[in-house]
Amino acid sequence: MALDLNHKSILVTGGTGSFGKQFVQTVFEQFPQVKRLVIYSRDELKQYEMSQVFPHAKYPAIRYFIGDVRDGERLKRACEGVDILVHAAALKQVPAAEYNPMECIKTNIFGAENVINAALDCGVKDVVALSTDKAAAPINLYGATKLCSDKLFVAANNMKGRRDLRFSVVRYGNVIGSRGSVVPFFLQRRHSGVLPITHPDMTRFNISLEQGVDLVLYALENAWGGEIFVPKIPSYKITEVAKAIGPDCRQEIVGIRPGEKLHEEMITETDALSTVELDKYYVILPYTPQWDTEKFIQHFGGKRVAAGFHYDSANNDEWLDAEQIREEIRLHVDATFQA
Repeated sequence: MALDLNHKSILVTGGTGSFGKQFVQTVFEQFPQVKRLVIYSRDELKQYEMSQVFPHAKYPAIRYFIGDVRDGERLKRACEGVDILVHAAALKQVPAAEYNPMECIKTNIFGAENVINAALDCGVKDVVALSTDKAAAPINLYGATKLCSDKLFVAANNMKGRRDLRFSVVRYGNVIGSRGSVVPFFLQRRHSGVLPITHPDMTRFNISLEQGVDLVLYALENAWGGEIFVPKIPSYKITEVAKAIGPDCRQEIVGIRPGEKLHEEMITETDALSTVELDKYYVILPYTPQWDTEKFIQHFGGKRVAAGFHYDSANNDEWLDAEQIREEIRLHVDATFQA
């Protein structure tokens, strides 16, 4: 049965972020009869700015709740009557997390536990949590907290009892043009004539906001509970991004920052032992005894990945060159961009 969010109540934590805005736009376009769409976040200014784009007068289903995922009681109040919860709230800047570790832990780990408890206590039916490629074999605190978060959401399926409730995770790479990412940084710096490059061989995965939203909708439609969904997406070299944005700029090598990888990984060789390949996605399945992997494969027409498989941004069949990145920026970041 196709996904139908009409007449459903949905809550998005961190809903004023880049993903939240795209998710809201997509839901209103595809499911105009959605019952309620709750934006839960802690920044009143961002909520005010978002309400200018999605005003209640034009979108009567929308609600704006001030609250922090660290506040379990407030989160439970916001979840009353909610059918679907999309958890996008996180502290995600790697240097900030390294400098303020407990703040990152409180939001990304304790906040995840609060989301799980709110869903269990309030009758939520489906929970999808957003993760990151940095959660696979993490070397920085942000990635470590998101790995903990992933584990919490997968394990939450063991605590639901008789509840009609599914917890799943989506894990993907850098969103082109998202706040704090390299594209807007390079766009700001290109007029200086110099673009700082951490390492000439550095690679990253690339995904658009639209693809990220599609992945969440896919998980909502297909999750049995406990899966980590990973999209098949292209990679790029950081030097190609610099060429796309500032073809005449000098590239200055500044060195890798603390906690930063040369290549990002989404599926480790160990994860591959329980990973199934579908047409557009990989799915890391839980190890719990009650999970029927063969039934999952038969239902979705997938196959187990080969022994020794791993999926990182340097080990990819699809790559974006400078011209393709330039087009991605035009489509998803700045329609007026001319490199």
